[in-house]
Amino acid sequence: MALALRDRNYHTYADYIGWSNDSRYELINGEAFLMSPAPALAHQEVAGEIYRQAANVLRGKACRAFIAPVDVRLPKQNEADDQIDTVVQPDVLVVCDSRKLDKRGIRGAPDWIVEVLSPATASHDQIKKRQLYEQQGVREYWLVHPTDRLLTIYRLGDSEYGKPQLSTLEGETPVGILPEIVIRWDELVKDLPKDD
Repeated sequence: MALALRDRNYHTYADYIGWSNDSRYELINGEAFLMSPAPALAHQEVAGEIYRQAANVLRGKACRAFIAPVDVRLPKQNEADDQIDTVVQPDVLVVCDSRKLDKRGIRGAPDWIVEVLSPATASHDQIKKRQLYEQQGVREYWLVHPTDRLLTIYRLGDSEYGKPQLSTLEGETPVGILPEIVIRWDELVKDLPKDD
């Protein structure tokens, strides 16, 4: 199922920051996608636990972990903030270059992004956002599917993602570009609803 568009107009970050907080949007190449209502509890548990594990490992280090909602502005060149036409809110992300952090969030590609799939966002995350993150140079992109207990990992090599690595949410999975972060699945999955 595709996410609904706000309208058919071209939008920039200047428009985005002026919208009310009643609804959340992501901008991709000027198109404003309405984000789905609050995600299911399983989605929140998975995103929260991945963030917790990553943030604990990174405490006191140069790389920093963040959890949605946080605006990630992805400029195409060096355009001013108000002209940027792509702003996303990944579920979990890590940024290792402190120059990308400012009072509005993040400007530039994070190093690692995790999207937790839900029925409303799965195709958007797997197609549109995967292409976007590849073009922007996100070094590692994880798609976590709580219902099917699957993990898909894309790693950037020579400016494009190679063949995805697929695994089940069992045991441990190290982050390829940040091997000190190891996501432990067993306790997390044990607490997820069986009929989700």
